[in-house]
Amino acid sequence: MYNMYLITGGAGFIGSHFVEDILKDDSSAKIVVLDNLSMGRMDNIPNDDRVEFVKGDVSDLDILNDVFKRYDYDYIIHLAAIASVPDSIDDPVRTHIINFDSTLNIIEHARKQKNLKRMIFASSAAVYGDNPELPCVETAAVNPITPYGVDKYASERYVLNASRLFNVPSTAFRFFNVYGPRQNPSSPYSGVISIFADRILNGNGKIRIFGDGEQTRDFVFVKDLVSIIRYSMNSPEAVGEVFNIGTGKCTSLNQLAAVCSKVISKPVSIEYAEPRSGDIRHSVSDISKLRSIGFRAEFTELENGLKQLINSLK
Repeated sequence: MYNMYLITGGAGFIGSHFVEDILKDDSSAKIVVLDNLSMGRMDNIPNDDRVEFVKGDVSDLDILNDVFKRYDYDYIIHLAAIASVPDSIDDPVRTHIINFDSTLNIIEHARKQKNLKRMIFASSAAVYGDNPELPCVETAAVNPITPYGVDKYASERYVLNASRLFNVPSTAFRFFNVYGPRQNPSSPYSGVISIFADRILNGNGKIRIFGDGEQTRDFVFVKDLVSIIRYSMNSPEAVGEVFNIGTGKCTSLNQLAAVCSKVISKPVSIEYAEPRSGDIRHSVSDISKLRSIGFRAEFTELENGLKQLINSLK
């Protein structure tokens, strides 16, 4: 017998690391990757007979129905989304269809799976909004200030309620700022770290910061994020729960630029621009709930994670 996985967005930055980690760790795995390649890349996916790629959008009901009709899944990892906050402001209707409607449709299919051990949903720290009470703890009031944050929060509530109402074993994770290899710096969805690193490494060293650069973020390395979620998938205490995934450490964008410059050994020139609508001033996670289910792995230091990202950009 083998474990059957469905990974939506599996050709993307985060999803491809899941594919890689599962193939390395689970010799009995068979993985279906559903991705429309809007941001993902085929060469992100390992060339392995255990992986089946399906090109399609999670909002396409025909494709979704076919993917679930052909297999019964042990694990569903739902990562596919429009990940750009500015894009969600520009086009909230399309964002809602992809970021919320598709989640609800996947839950409906998950209810019919005979062997489902866990459904994982990628939520976001954006659900907290510009929360003045830091660090952000899962029991704090949420205040999403963008369509992206609203859809993520609504989706995670549906996912978690599926555990209680429909006996779908589900866990949601609020991702803070994820970075690492395969994060495309030219993508409009890309994180600030990969953009900074690429501009310093391959450009003229000029980077743009919206605001004064003193805004802070909690940067978590992609392999650490995958390790946390894979651990939780075997934890009964995680069913029906939401967890932050961050490091509990905050870094300002000015500090980040300085670390990038140090690691690359090139000078950096910062251009400051007007703050963007929907940007959060400060964000840092409280990860004590994650620790409470026994997760004890050490987090990759920012400088070491940056070295791995930079090597991939070279």
